[in-house]
Amino acid sequence: MGCLTVASWRCVKQCGACCHLDPEERPELAEYLSPEELALYLSMVGPDGWCIHLDQLNRECTIYDDRPRFCRVLPDVFEEMYGIEPEELDEFAIECCQQQIEAVHGDRSLEMLRFNQAVGVSLLELPPLD
Repeated sequence: MGCLTVASWRCVKQCGACCHLDPEERPELAEYLSPEELALYLSMVGPDGWCIHLDQLNRECTIYDDRPRFCRVLPDVFEEMYGIEPEELDEFAIECCQQQIEAVHGDRSLEMLRFNQAVGVSLLELPPLD
C-alpha cells in the first residue's frame, strides 16, 4: 500500500463494517480487551454476527454517543489497547478500516470507495487490481 501520510481517518456514515462483531473472525479479542470489556463485547454480538446496536436499515449505531471504549477511534484508546502511538493512529485506523470494509463489503465496494474518498486516500495509493 502506498504512503498514507496525508490521509486522515474519519468514520463514514452508513458503512457499518466495524459493527460486524463475529468473535470467530476476531480470535485475538482477549489480548486487548479486559475481561469486563470482553463480556460487554460478546453481549453486543447478535445471532447474525452483527452488533445488536446497529440499525441495519440505515447502517447507523443506535448508541453512538454512548458506545463502549473499544468502539472509539481515539488516540488514548488505541495507544492503550494496541500500543499505537498517536502520530500513527491515522495510518493504522485507515488500514484497519480498509481491511474490515473489504471483508464485509468487498474491496471495490461503494463503501470502500466512500471511505477512501472521505479519508483522503487517492486511487494512486491503492493496490492494483489483480
